[in-house]
Amino acid sequence: MTSGQATASARASGSDPASASVAARASTRASVPASASAPTSAPASASASAPVPVSAPAPVRSAADPGSGRDAILRAARRAFTQRPYAEVTIRGIAADAGVSPSLVVKHFGRKEELFNTVADFGPAAAELLDAPLATLGRHLVVTLVSRRRERQSDPLLRVVFSLGNRDERSLLRDRFHEQVTDALTARLHGRERALRAELIAGHLLGLGATLSLHRDGAGADATPEHIADLYAPALQSLIDG
Repeated sequence: MTSGQATASARASGSDPASASVAARASTRASVPASASAPTSAPASASASAPVPVSAPAPVRSAADPGSGRDAILRAARRAFTQRPYAEVTIRGIAADAGVSPSLVVKHFGRKEELFNTVADFGPAAAELLDAPLATLGRHLVVTLVSRRRERQSDPLLRVVFSLGNRDERSLLRDRFHEQVTDALTARLHGRERALRAELIAGHLLGLGATLSLHRDGAGADATPEHIADLYAPALQSLIDG
């Protein structure tokens, strides 16, 4: 189709003539092999430099992307619920912080109460952190914590620290942490003072997360999870072994 035919066709169909003309030229270029010579009907000055095809624009990630959108919402909700009273947190505010629409927040998490319960759930993180034999649990705890921080750009446990000193619904974060992390650790340990040792292990993990957050661009950012475990895990393992 010629450019003139494309324009006429576009006018007849009600579409944008300029867009139709561009599409026709792009179609013509795509059908001609790169090694083909310029058409004999083209002026000599035009054959001196071949038309430069315009690159297609990079795909834009939609705010409704089910992967990054959900993760962004969860990170924003964690910030909101751990730093402000529950009554002051809104779905609209979380959506604005996450860069998505309020309807997407509702689609993924439902009402504010359900979203808060998701934020307050340490169960999945605890299950992953404790998924190792006792003999190697200290190293596993460190490697898993550091790896997940980097993969998900958030700490799986550290949000509980921001709930300290508050007496509203955020106290549920502390209750859930104690039940799902500290008590779960206690149940895994053997020997005397298991509860105390579990609390100290949990404190070590929170301290590691806080240190990595404080020194976000420090030496720890360049160290592998395994190397950090070489230095940090022995103290944890001594508490595990009792």
